[in-house]
Amino acid sequence: MHVHELNPKKTLWVLILFLIVIIIGFITMKKPLLNYQLSLQQTTKILNDTSNNYFYPYQLVNVLDHENKNVVLIDLRNKYAYGLGHIPGAKSISSFSLTQKENINLLKKYKKNGITVVLYADNQLDADGPWLFFRQIGFCNIKILLGGYDYYKAHKNNLAQTKEDNSYLKGFPRFDYAKVARSKTGTFSASQKTRKPVIFHRRKKVTVAAGGC
Repeated sequence: MHVHELNPKKTLWVLILFLIVIIIGFITMKKPLLNYQLSLQQTTKILNDTSNNYFYPYQLVNVLDHENKNVVLIDLRNKYAYGLGHIPGAKSISSFSLTQKENINLLKKYKKNGITVVLYADNQLDADGPWLFFRQIGFCNIKILLGGYDYYKAHKNNLAQTKEDNSYLKGFPRFDYAKVARSKTGTFSASQKTRKPVIFHRRKKVTVAAGGC
């Protein structure tokens, strides 16, 4: 005989309490702050849409001259890097804190007011991830600065001329692999000395004592 057959009222109350706990859990469960709105196919499509994805370095001229007030620059680097130097007027919001509630609300406000948000880091590669993430969750007003801060720093005195050379598409190498692969004399660092041949000595066969075991 089962326990619930001995005390059916107690079993009923346990079931009722269990259902109440489940209902309260569904009611009090918080909705996620961010939801993906683009499918894989839609994401692939926006990656090929260069006109709405990129902000070109020569376009910074109008922003820095305060002629284009509908653009906000966000520096994704840490506070230390931002303090060493940044694009004038840029807001410092690191990649790690960009998804915090107050920053999300700020981005929603920019979107509602029709303001374009331009993300940049030291190079374009470091800003690709945050940019793609925010495009996937519905922020169609967010663009990425081609070349990043490194390119801006190298061409800040002639940004208008970068429209012609398109050098921001080339980027900057992080390492000089050719230099690493060569030694100080210009030859490869691997040792070119001939190794001595390895001589194997065969052990002498031990004779077995007569008589067996």
